[in-house]
Amino acid sequence: QVQLVESGGGLVQAGGSLRLSCVASGSIFSLNAMGWYRQPPGGQRELVAAVTIDGTPNYADSVKGRFTISRDNAKNTVYLQMNSLKPEDTAVYYCNRFSPKFGPYTYWGQGTQVTVSS
Repeated sequence: QVQLVESGGGLVQAGGSLRLSCVASGSIFSLNAMGWYRQPPGGQRELVAAVTIDGTPNYADSVKGRFTISRDNAKNTVYLQMNSLKPEDTAVYYCNRFSPKFGPYTYWGQGTQVTVSS
């Protein structure tokens, strides 16, 4: 059974920081690269960052140098440290599998809202 629980969002001023967490069910986490995705108001969901099973990260150009993705395999948790936040980072953030071959799971958690004020 797929379980994804995101937390850590909130309201922050531009230039501030937040740290998001996502706990995934063990079978998902141990077998997959994981990604953080976001969906801005009225927009499409997009991949923000991904981390392989061994911890290698990749980032969208829009967040490179500001966001850091990491994972704790012992805790089945993936993190997203977000620094130097901008109003355009405002979105609901979700975690899910990252798989170029299969795509994310069709199940999505509730997400966590990040709002950056200018």
